Amino acid sequence: MTPSIQSFKKNYTTADHYDAILIGSGMGSLTAAAMLAKEGQQVLVLERHYTAGGFTHIFKRRGYEWDVGIHYIGEVQRPNSVIRRLFDYVTDGELKWADMGDVYDRVVVGDKIYDFVKGVEEFKKSLVAHFPEEEEAIEEYVNLVFAANRTARNFYMEKAMPTLARALAGNYLRKPYLKFAQQTTQEVLGGLTSNKELIKVLTAQYGDYGLPPRQSSFVMHAAVARHYFSGGSFPIGGSSQIVETIAPVLSKTDSTILISAEVREVLVEKNKAIGVEMKDGTKFFADRVISGAGIFTTYQKLLPAASVQKHKLNDQLTKVQPSVSHACLYMGLNGTPEELQLPKANYWIYPEEGEHDDIVNRFLDDINAPLPVVYVSFPAAKDPDWSNRYPGKSTIDIITLLPYEEVAKWESTKWKKRGETYDDFKEAMAQRLMEALFRLEPQLRGKVDYYELSTPLTTKHFVNYERGEIYGLDHSPDRFQHKFLRPATPIKNFFLTGQDIVTAGVGAALFSGLLTASAITKKNLVERLFQE
Repeated sequence: MTPSIQSFKKNYTTADHYDAILIGSGMGSLTAAAMLAKEGQQVLVLERHYTAGGFTHIFKRRGYEWDVGIHYIGEVQRPNSVIRRLFDYVTDGELKWADMGDVYDRVVVGDKIYDFVKGVEEFKKSLVAHFPEEEEAIEEYVNLVFAANRTARNFYMEKAMPTLARALAGNYLRKPYLKFAQQTTQEVLGGLTSNKELIKVLTAQYGDYGLPPRQSSFVMHAAVARHYFSGGSFPIGGSSQIVETIAPVLSKTDSTILISAEVREVLVEKNKAIGVEMKDGTKFFADRVISGAGIFTTYQKLLPAASVQKHKLNDQLTKVQPSVSHACLYMGLNGTPEELQLPKANYWIYPEEGEHDDIVNRFLDDINAPLPVVYVSFPAAKDPDWSNRYPGKSTIDIITLLPYEEVAKWESTKWKKRGETYDDFKEAMAQRLMEALFRLEPQLRGKVDYYELSTPLTTKHFVNYERGEIYGLDHSPDRFQHKFLRPATPIKNFFLTGQDIVTAGVGAALFSGLLTASAITKKNLVERLFQE
């Protein structure tokens, strides 16, 4: 049996021909690969980074490890949810989850704290306690979140349907969802209440998809809000367990994940994808090729120029925008999570004055203005296995928005060799983020053993997103109108997967893999999940 994770730089073993080649090893690619493997197909996953997993990977430094993209996952607390069934299916039930407890998010506005509590009724009660005069608006808000989400399944499954079926039923399946999608989050919530503080609190999770209320589509907001109504969870053993539990599933069909394996170009003959050419000239061949690298990278860097021109794929890119970029401070601390009194709930920290959109605009105009959002995650406290792996240690992640333009002046430099002015810039941002943390958790001051800040240039270097974007495409109302954001492409046997064809986040990327595998096999694989 072929080892399922190998390095392209070392002696690796591959087949002469594959059923499918996947570019990138993010959640969408891994899910599609596992689902195709379970259909008996032999697949090859190619990852340019030296570790697999995309935004689910971890990195280690100075005796610590950090999860790059997974901070909490919803819906896995419900055994019959599609997300839980999907995770169980692609990992053969080996991926285990730890519940974060009753409070999953803690919204901080100035000196006020609002808890997002697990359970729909408890969520509403907690908010009504803060806004007793807004009980009717809160009730209607939750109803609208559920109503929007009920229309989502048909909208997304339409993306995987054969061409003829889409032509006959596509508009009918899409229309209910688009009714919600064409409205901004602010428009919907502004129709329920004039209480700006309540709207600010209800939309506090906008950092999970990147756009503040006046710019984001309500369906994106509703998807995130609904996703966490049942609480948040964290993978036991860290997010690296996602790859570690999917890899054995791939090995059953001698499928392989190759790391340090950068694709130069997709091989296309007579408008048919037949394989890929690697950066060193090596070629791998397959019946079909799937890109999980995002449509900007795929169309601008991976497809032959002739194919892009033939199908006017660059025209598609003019109709969508990259999502936001960010900075993340990775902190290592001396002391166990218990000793340091680390909470499991995340913090969403905002300035007291102003609505989210105005606060963001102020920051975009002047980076020295108050940080528009500070998100704090305590992975060491969320993972019950953490102290077994790292006794006497803890980690914290702190994230904020950071425009790519602020670091663009250093884009021609190399990772870890960008110069003193870049290091000074990072240090100043790191100190600002730490101060936001210490204001809420003052006992942590003096406990920091190591810290490191990533910027959009870091994301660009490792994930190959041109502007260091974290969520693929912006989730504006316009985004959901575009029918080309689907698995199938005009190039025969060439498919897309990943968050660009669904929405932001690990859960959406997971679902995108299901859609791509369904489009390829022409089977309703959702039914397969529940049959097993």
